[in-house]
Amino acid sequence: MPEETPGFDEKPEVPADAASDDAEPKAADSSTEGEAAPAGDAQGTALLAQLDQARTALNERTADLQRLQAEYQNYRRRVERDRITVKEIAVASLLTELLPTLDDIGRAREHGELVGGFKSVAESLETVAAKMGLQQFGKEGEPFDPTVHEALMHSYAPDVTETTCVAILQPGYRIGERTIRPARVAVAEPQPGAAPKSESAEGETPSDKDADAPDKG
Repeated sequence: MPEETPGFDEKPEVPADAASDDAEPKAADSSTEGEAAPAGDAQGTALLAQLDQARTALNERTADLQRLQAEYQNYRRRVERDRITVKEIAVASLLTELLPTLDDIGRAREHGELVGGFKSVAESLETVAAKMGLQQFGKEGEPFDPTVHEALMHSYAPDVTETTCVAILQPGYRIGERTIRPARVAVAEPQPGAAPKSESAEGETPSDKDADAPDKG
């Protein structure tokens, strides 16, 4: 019999299947590392897409907000303009109703009847009307303007060179640039066929003056 060497143990036999199992985890690890990079890229792309969507939504909401602000400002301006217009119409309506009373006060002043307590009340009323923006217009001698004058009487006069207001029958009234009653006037026009004074003076020559002068001696 062969002699056995003391302390020598035989290695156990390793099955072939066990070696292959040990190699598989390494292969699996290498495949996992290869798939990690594509997964990270996909996640980053998704985040960028979400960021773009958020930016687009923010821009749309900002545009909507700016549009709403512009519409609100336009609405405020319209309301303010309408408020002023309504106020002007109301004031004009009130003052129009007071015009006959103001005419009576003017006639009383012309006839010297504006005295005592009646004078104080009349002046207070005129002051209030002026504070509300009422302005009187119309003077004798000013050129006739059909946009602010109403001619009730017509005549010819040799001393006018254009259609002129020669008498104010009723004064006109305005509020700002708005005329609430035209001035009612009597107008005079130049005599038909009469030459203006300036032309007759320029057309007169020294010989004409000598002809008109009486003979001396």
